[in-house]
Amino acid sequence: MLGKNLLKHQSKPERVADQAWEYLTNAVNSAGDSVKHAARGTARSARRTGSHLTSNAGDRMGAVTDEARVRASRAYDALAGRKPGLPWAWLVGAGLVGAALAWAASTASRAALARAEQERSAADELEYVDVDRANSPVRVDTA
Repeated sequence: MLGKNLLKHQSKPERVADQAWEYLTNAVNSAGDSVKHAARGTARSARRTGSHLTSNAGDRMGAVTDEARVRASRAYDALAGRKPGLPWAWLVGAGLVGAALAWAASTASRAALARAEQERSAADELEYVDVDRANSPVRVDTA
């Protein structure tokens, strides 16, 4: 009786969300039961034909059950008004890729600057001779 009185005081969106949640849990439970029964039947027939079929069927049913649980959890969160979390693995991966690219670019630019400096120093090693001096090793013929 107390539960019925509490339901009367809920707003319409809350009642709709509660009903949707009941339908969702019933659907997930019935799907889980049918998956269990299907897995049992598959396991019986697989034992007769070979053990490798059993492991494949079990893996597939386990994956289906896990996916159903994940989807049910996401649906429950959506009905409760909770936003999904950030995909931290993708964000960290993108940060690491960005850091690797920045390191590669800085290394390449340092190498290019070092090469340019070497070329500049090689050009600076030229010896300039002043021909206008009296004791210059080079004479200019003006005649």
